[in-house]
Amino acid sequence: MRNPLTLPVPELLLRVGVAFSFLYPPLSALGDPYSWIGYFPGFLVSLAGTNGTLMLHAFGVIEVLIALWILFGKNIFIPSLLAGVALMAIVVLNGPQFLVLFRDVSIALAAFALAYQHYPLWQKKA
Repeated sequence: MRNPLTLPVPELLLRVGVAFSFLYPPLSALGDPYSWIGYFPGFLVSLAGTNGTLMLHAFGVIEVLIALWILFGKNIFIPSLLAGVALMAIVVLNGPQFLVLFRDVSIALAAFALAYQHYPLWQKKA
């Protein structure tokens, strides 16, 4: 586990920004799940049937894990890439809601910047 306060300020800001965007929705969904379930594509809601809220909270657990990994992890290439892909998928699959979701593009690009910055930590540079 890495202390985020020891990071350079630009990286800390990127990590906190992306992590916040993955922590707020699942916490908010605990009190008002119906405000968030509409961001799932129709085919997933249909697939979940009466378990839509369960699907929402299961995805929320994944969001929290990604956020904590980005915030406190050392090797954050994978969670940053997953965060960027998830955000872009939300935007693409909810095209009619782009007026609300346009900010997700910026957050996805911040997540991709983190992924780029940490790719690949496990290889030595020549």
